[in-house]
Amino acid sequence: MNEQEFLANRFEAHRTHLKAVAYRMLGSLGEADDAVQEAWIRLSRTDTSEVENLGGWLTTVVGRVCLDMLRSRTARREDPLEAHLPDPIVSHADRVDPEYEVLVADSVGLALLVVLESLNPAERLAFVLHDMFGVSFDEIAPIVGRSPIAARQLASRARRRVRGAAPVPDPDLTLQRQVVDAFQAAARAGDFGALVAVLDPDVVLRADRGAIPEGGWTEIHGAAAVAGQASTFQRFASAYSTQPALVNGAAGLVNTVEGQPMSVISFAIANGKIVAIDILADPARLRRLHLAVLDA
Repeated sequence: MNEQEFLANRFEAHRTHLKAVAYRMLGSLGEADDAVQEAWIRLSRTDTSEVENLGGWLTTVVGRVCLDMLRSRTARREDPLEAHLPDPIVSHADRVDPEYEVLVADSVGLALLVVLESLNPAERLAFVLHDMFGVSFDEIAPIVGRSPIAARQLASRARRRVRGAAPVPDPDLTLQRQVVDAFQAAARAGDFGALVAVLDPDVVLRADRGAIPEGGWTEIHGAAAVAGQASTFQRFASAYSTQPALVNGAAGLVNTVEGQPMSVISFAIANGKIVAIDILADPARLRRLHLAVLDA
């Protein structure tokens, strides 16, 4: 085995961890793969003889790559806070696929990723690397071009926003599925009262249907408004085949027509109530997802 092959093997040992970092940073599975590949390119061109902790070194490299990608993404948008849902990770209803376990660990649901999307790039990097992966502020500081104290402040601001906006979901999948089933039954029956009963008073529904004018973004707040929208959706439900799934490790649904995905729905459930519903119905993005739940 030559030196390059040895280095490649060492890199592969860290690939899953690096993709988990990149996914939390970017909310995109494709971009996460790109960031990990860029980290490999940089590693292959670097003299690693003085790198004592390759995993830590690679984590900071991926963080730097993702920060550049986030800044570029923001610069391209006319609206830097353009709303969109992160890529969901969809698995069979009874288990998370092994290749995705690290990506959805620590309750990294869509609701949390949506909140991370609202952070500026430096805040997101400081929060993800420190709070989710234990990287020190001394290591984060040179990535964001600030002092360790300033990097700590970035993470602190991000932490306050996350705590205030991202629900902490119930970990019991059986309970989650019961709540989702109750929501479905109430929607099918057009039972407005039953819908409201299963929704948190401050529930938020977000739907991403892709680029305007074909699609667009919808955000609805409050139990009564979300229940009304659910009743509207149900008019079209007879055309769909609905399959239970895990979406980022939480109870969810996949709607299909003739085997083709029409939407992926994620539910965040806390204290027995639905606190967030996230719907990805962007045809272009759905085609790019690997929906194992649809495999025979």
